[in-house]
Amino acid sequence: MIKAYILVSLVPGLESNAIPQISVLPGVQETDLVFGRWDVVVQVEAESISDLSQMVINQIRGLQGVQTTETLIGGMI
Repeated sequence: MIKAYILVSLVPGLESNAIPQISVLPGVQETDLVFGRWDVVVQVEAESISDLSQMVINQIRGLQGVQTTETLIGGMI
């Protein structure tokens, strides 16, 4: 199991739509609204790097309102 943090930048005005959609995705453990360069820090768990990649590319980046992401891999659980 891999633990990772996904830093998410959102399109201004679409935050209230994107954050609830992110928080219910499979593997998402926690979503924290933050201020600064990023808008949300998403803590996730995935079975493999491949699963993590699919989550970021196909699920999170595919949501309306998500502008950019950066993934920080925290390690194995």
